[in-house]
This record gives sequence, C-alpha cells and structure tokens, in this order.
Amino acid sequence: MNGTVVVTGGGTGGHLKVADAFIEEFHNRGINVIFIGSSNGQDKAWFENDRRLKKAIFLDTRGVVNKSSFGKVLSLLNIFSKTLYCLSFYAKYNVKTVISVGGFSAAAGTFASILKFGCKLYIHEQNSKMGKLNEITSKFATEVFSSFDENSLVKDYPVAKEFFDTARVRDKIKTIAFFGGSQGAVCINDFALKVAPTLTEMGIKIIHQTGKNDFERVKAEYKKLDISADVFDFSKDIPNKMATADFAVSRAGASTLWELCANSLPTYFIPFKYAAGDHQYYNAKVLFDKGLCFLQREENLNVEDFFKAVNSDIHKISIELIGSINSNAISLILNIILENNKK
Repeated sequence: MNGTVVVTGGGTGGHLKVADAFIEEFHNRGINVIFIGSSNGQDKAWFENDRRLKKAIFLDTRGVVNKSSFGKVLSLLNIFSKTLYCLSFYAKYNVKTVISVGGFSAAAGTFASILKFGCKLYIHEQNSKMGKLNEITSKFATEVFSSFDENSLVKDYPVAKEFFDTARVRDKIKTIAFFGGSQGAVCINDFALKVAPTLTEMGIKIIHQTGKNDFERVKAEYKKLDISADVFDFSKDIPNKMATADFAVSRAGASTLWELCANSLPTYFIPFKYAAGDHQYYNAKVLFDKGLCFLQREENLNVEDFFKAVNSDIHKISIELIGSINSNAISLILNIILENNKK
C-alpha cells in the first residue's frame, strides 16, 4: 500500500474502540498507521504510548455542539487552523488514506483529507443516527461503512474477538448483569436496586457495573439489602462478566450493543435519553424491531415490564443473536480499502 494511513477520531470509548480495531488490523498487515486525535477527550489515555503506531498526534480541538454562539465561532476557527496543520502533516508523511471514526477529535484530520489532492477518505459510522461531522463529510468520502445501514458494503461493527469467543446460548436466567457503561448510569443503578430483592428471591445472581461516581452508594445499598452482588465501578474484564450473565440490562451505545450481540446475550436496553439525536434509542430499536432485544425508555421504566422480559423466551433470542453480527468486520473493511487504493 502506497503512503501512510491515518486513523482519526475519538473523544469517547465508542469511537476509540473502533479506532483501536483499525489500528490493530493495519499493524497486523504491516502497514504504517498514524493516529490523530484530541488532547481533550480520552484519546491520549488510549494511544499516547501505543507502539503499534508510527506516530500519535493529539490536537487541542473541542466539539462545536452545546456551545454558545461565540464558543462555536472559536471552536470552528480552531478546527480551521488545525486542518491547515494536518494538511502540511499529510504532505510530509505522504498520507493518501484517512479513516474517520467520528467524534469531534476527527474534524481537522477529516477536513484535511478532503482538501488534499489524491487523498481518499473513508468513514465508519457507529450509530443508527449519523453524527453531524460524518453527515457533512460523508459527501466527500470514497466509502462510508455503517453498523446499521443495510446499504453499507460491510454492515458489521468491529467487536473484539473475546466477545465472540465467550459467546453461548442462554437457556435459563441464573445471573443478570446491569451495565451502565464506564461512566455509570444512575437510572440503571436505581432500577437494579429496586428489582434486586425480587431477583434474589428468584435465586438470580447480580453483576452490576455502577460507574465510578456512584460505586460507593450502590455498594452500600446492596449491603443494606443484605444482597451479595458482584458490584464494580469499572472493569477491563467485561467480556467475562458478559459471558457469566444470562440476561443484561444496558445502555445502548453502539459498541456495548454490538458486544452484547456478539456474546448472544439477551438484553433489556434503557437508552440514554440525552444522547445526540437520540441515537441510543434508535440503535436499540433496530434490534427491537427484529425481536432481538427488549427496549424501554427511562421515563417509562417499570418493574412489571422488566419481569415480563425476564420471564420471556430468552433461549429463542439468544439463538437468533448468533447471526446478528459477524466477527471479521474490520478485515472485510480493510480489504475494500486496499482494493480501492489500487485503482
């Protein structure tokens, strides 16, 4: 492959997981890859000292949404100056391929790819509702890959191998896992505590990811209830936590949603209602419309609906989840990119 590849984007774990999958595949194929992210998200924590990378650059960029008019102008001016920087950087390193995984971290690197003659832009959109940056730049992309768009050449989401390796068909619910994400979800935490006594009476064990800020409170509440649950704030061992569970309650961010699918784990989704464009709800609705999950908005949460789901035919859902996602998404995407770059 001629030239160096740039992977850009991030800010949050969902974007960064996809960036990491691309970096790993390029590295395994012996292709030089540079990461361009922001110094204001989680990007540095993921890639600052990554030996797979030829170089990692973290620009002082910020998002434009949810800012005052003056703040938006400052952010746009900043993106413009960083775009010019990326243009000169692309010339220096002979960058001919840029892959954007979205998020505000991707803005400068993506715009520079559009302005540079002979550079091809590829976009990976994780959510059912396209992000604003991807919406703008997709018109200039050689190819847009989507986890939800039926017209995408590769529809599957890049999920880590261990979620497939630990997958199994669930027959009976012996353990339920509550996943609020690394930041936690007070709504899910409170609901778990509400249903925990009944679950315990039913002989069902509880795994509960609380998030850092709510860990002590939730742990203390389980103690008051005299319930021995596996309570943690954050864990790198999520694949095994999922594998242990027979049913899950979760937010519906794209990465978590597809990891649960890869693990064949029937899930009751409670989308984060303030997600941009309500994308978490629409992420889960794609599965819900196919009968592959349960879905309830925060404001409509009720115990009766939850236990109706718990007592339903999870075996059927678990079996059908097996075919909902394939394990070789990144490899297929890279094959298309490499083929396009020969043209």
